Amino acid sequence: MDDVAVGPLDLAARVDDALAVQALAFGLSDDEIAVRRHIVLRHFGCPGARALGATTPAGRLIGFVYGMPNDRTHWWSTVVEPYLRSQGIDHWLDDSFTITELHVHPAYQGRGIGRSLITRITDEATQPRSILSAIDVESPARALYRSLGYRDIARRVLFPSAPTPYAVMGAPLPLKRH
Repeated sequence: MDDVAVGPLDLAARVDDALAVQALAFGLSDDEIAVRRHIVLRHFGCPGARALGATTPAGRLIGFVYGMPNDRTHWWSTVVEPYLRSQGIDHWLDDSFTITELHVHPAYQGRGIGRSLITRITDEATQPRSILSAIDVESPARALYRSLGYRDIARRVLFPSAPTPYAVMGAPLPLKRH
């Protein structure tokens, strides 16, 4: 990570750069990118929303994370709430910091950039816990989250328009360090 700097990111100004990273990391189509662009810009009107970026010495954005204090009225919370409520754990939606997106360019994955992004953004959170969702398959991302203290709190969560189920994961803050 010596050649990558992690710091505050003006996501509204660099939304297209961030979505280019997300498209590569997540395999998004142009139509999906257009929808997500609108969502990202809307999120940055929410109180407490913030972002960090990982950049090369030349200023190329190669990773980013953004999140915000969770709000039960937001779309994501309304989708996951029934899954958590059915287990009696919907309190995870209260007083938590949501990791909305975390993506690292595939050529830079496995170098600790994702770990640095997520730990730095949650270190700044005032909430006692963090929540996120990830595709419900074993993956390097899920392994990273587990190593930081996240655990599955709901599985097989179905989001409208998503072709695969997700897992909702939660962790107490601060995250574990190795």
